[in-house]
Amino acid sequence: MNNITTEAMLSHFGVSVEDLKKVLAAALEKGGGYADLYFQHTRNNQISLRDGEVNRAASNVDYGVGIRTVAGDQTGYAYVENTLPEDMIRAARTAAGIAATTTKPSLEIKLTEKHFHNFYPIEIPWESVDILRKKEYVQKLNDRIFELDKRVIKATVALSDTTSYTMFCNSEGILASDYRPMALMHASCTMQDGTKIENGYSSRAFRLGFEFLSDELVETLAQETVAQTALMFKAVKPKGGEMPVVMGAGGSGILLHEAIGHAFEADFNRKGVSIFSDKLGKQICDTSINVVDDGTIEHARGAINYDDEGVESQKTYIVKDGILNSYLHDRISAKHYDVAPTGNGRRQSFRHAPMPRMRVTYMESGNIPEEEIIAQVKQGVYVDNFTNGQVQIGAGDFTFFVKTGYLIENGRLTQPIKDINVIGNGPRALADITLVGNNLKIDEGTWTCGKEGQSMPVGQGLPSVLVSKLIVGGE
Repeated sequence: MNNITTEAMLSHFGVSVEDLKKVLAAALEKGGGYADLYFQHTRNNQISLRDGEVNRAASNVDYGVGIRTVAGDQTGYAYVENTLPEDMIRAARTAAGIAATTTKPSLEIKLTEKHFHNFYPIEIPWESVDILRKKEYVQKLNDRIFELDKRVIKATVALSDTTSYTMFCNSEGILASDYRPMALMHASCTMQDGTKIENGYSSRAFRLGFEFLSDELVETLAQETVAQTALMFKAVKPKGGEMPVVMGAGGSGILLHEAIGHAFEADFNRKGVSIFSDKLGKQICDTSINVVDDGTIEHARGAINYDDEGVESQKTYIVKDGILNSYLHDRISAKHYDVAPTGNGRRQSFRHAPMPRMRVTYMESGNIPEEEIIAQVKQGVYVDNFTNGQVQIGAGDFTFFVKTGYLIENGRLTQPIKDINVIGNGPRALADITLVGNNLKIDEGTWTCGKEGQSMPVGQGLPSVLVSKLIVGGE
């Protein structure tokens, strides 16, 4: 199934091209220099199982249009939870009033349909699948977790599917539509060994239809969940202190996302908040390092065909050969810096104005095998499984909670470790990466990024890297 045509999307929202022109004209009648409309219809379904039976099923629908007027540095935003022409025009005039200016607007608007590459074609739409077919896979995963280890005493499985119909148009003449699927499955289990109780989890998320669910997915999630939980019985908290840290491939991409990714978002730099606001074009790390934010990875959780401002998705080098090459831009920041938007204008829903946000952020592979990186460390830790992180944008200070990892002793992985914090400073950590592995992995978990009250699906990845010194919070 490919993306729905704009003609079909106009019909879906019950509006005409003439309606769109009238709403845009109303948004500009107070003198705004730019206006756009973002239509959204989202359906979300959730089903979860606990204690051996499905204990929750829920569905919700969100529908409406957000209207933005921009006049210089002033932005007006309003939304309405229907698509009736008179209500949209009323909301447009509210946005126009917020961004009022004395400049005379040009009301000659010609809308032209724009086509984009589809990075998430699907085979079976979620709308065509009933809950019993979904429940089958939820139950399979639960049963398989219990089969794998007799120490399992509890399992929780959750499945969520979302489809969003979106349509965008603006006063520059762009008219585009998109059909955005999302699927995620999460499993956790509790195991008891004697008097010890431990917990573990695994998850996957993709922009896919019902074909997302398979026996292979069930087996992978079950194996990972049980293996991680079993490892926790052997794990200890290491002694804390400053030491070398090898970040394993995949989920360690949280280092990029939290420690430096947010600081590369152009709004923070335009406002002078980011620690990187004066470093564009400057060397900030080793020349072997290339950091990318990419919206074009097929079926990835953070993939987009176009951003929420009608800008085509693209692959953006934030850091190229160790040099800060580009910030992540929406239309407003791009105009400020006199550059082209990078396709990073994203919003949680039609109720929110877009802002610069990451998509899939990763570091490109180097040329060193992971075992050689580990062999360089006499005493340190290897970490590869994270639950969350936080960063202070201005100072660049960050902390991550590490669920599992290993001690490194004399160049070898030895004792498993658990429940530690890794603490550092983003720019310093980036500068302290001395070795980059040849094993880039894009993590496929259910990563969600929060910023200024808005949550967005994102992805991240990393090859194994050696950070020469970070603070490890242990015993």
